[in-house]
Amino acid sequence: MTELEIADWRRRVNALYAEIRRLGAAAGWRRAWQHWRDTRRDLFRDHPASPHPDSTAPALFDYDPAWALSAALRPFDRAPPAHRLDTGADGETVLVPLGRTDGLAPALGQELTVYWLAGYGGGLFLPFRDGGAATYGGGRYLLDSRKGADLGTVADGRLILDFNFAFNPSCAYDPTWVCPLAPAENRVARPVPAGERAP
Repeated sequence: MTELEIADWRRRVNALYAEIRRLGAAAGWRRAWQHWRDTRRDLFRDHPASPHPDSTAPALFDYDPAWALSAALRPFDRAPPAHRLDTGADGETVLVPLGRTDGLAPALGQELTVYWLAGYGGGLFLPFRDGGAATYGGGRYLLDSRKGADLGTVADGRLILDFNFAFNPSCAYDPTWVCPLAPAENRVARPVPAGERAP
């Protein structure tokens, strides 16, 4: 694939999440998820920059409203050190801990750290790994706003963290990709049977 094809993939993903935010507010998150599922199926099948072009669609759990969550973001009084991750040809990815969620513990058994992706453009980043056998062992992403994956906020400013939209990093499908994975503080013991399944 070429750089222009990757740029087009990212442009389409950005546009998809803009549509999802509009649909979620207007028609509900289940309808928005159906659009996300169907559009991603088509992108994976047809786009030259697909991380898994031989697949017709990523395997997903059925939509479960119990996993449609939101949470406040509580800044750290004293921020933990940044995580510096080797991401191959892309160089080093630096995850700066931005804050801890407040509202996920009833479902997850713990809160999660939200990171800022340091470097040009920045962006919110929320990787996590759960304890389920049906999900990718390296973890999944819920937020990656550098690439457009962001469901927005509710009226009071809480982040929309709908785990039905959790997706695998590209390296789950093709080992030529190198992806930042969830640091230890975002490893959840409980299964999270929502979003993408293991390939």
